[in-house]
Amino acid sequence: MSDAHEPASEEELEPAELLEELLEEVTAGLGLDAEIEVEEAEGVLRGRLVGDDVGLFIGRRGQTIDAVQHLAQRIVFPEGPSQTRVEIDADGYRERRAELLHSDADDAAEEALRDGSPVELEPMPPAERRIVHEYLRERGGVETHSEGEEPHRFLVVSPVDD
Repeated sequence: MSDAHEPASEEELEPAELLEELLEEVTAGLGLDAEIEVEEAEGVLRGRLVGDDVGLFIGRRGQTIDAVQHLAQRIVFPEGPSQTRVEIDADGYRERRAELLHSDADDAAEEALRDGSPVELEPMPPAERRIVHEYLRERGGVETHSEGEEPHRFLVVSPVDD
């Protein structure tokens, strides 16, 4: 398979260009017909897939999209931890998932306050635990901490001691 033009070396590409190239390769590899959008904001580089059939890209319980996001962070910023976080989304999956996490967090907070004892949530990836931590910090009345080892790390929601 020959290409009419050689791709630029990775060192010549900006992070946004690297992300777009990666998403194009993954999308093509999965045989998906999706439009790719990359947008830069302060502290975040967002890659978005828009298409009718991106379920394969999202994967069961978001495992594929989370893996692509993890790889993208490492590929786009190979020198190590960066001030800029890479976020990958497909057809609004992240927003829908955050709404579900907020609902589960509210249920756990209400149970912890009602029973006066800690409530354990199901294991979830670090990015989802961060969403719940931040949401419940803003909600107030409860505190959260993580327990367990990856990939079975989970959040514990406890009533705040007065």
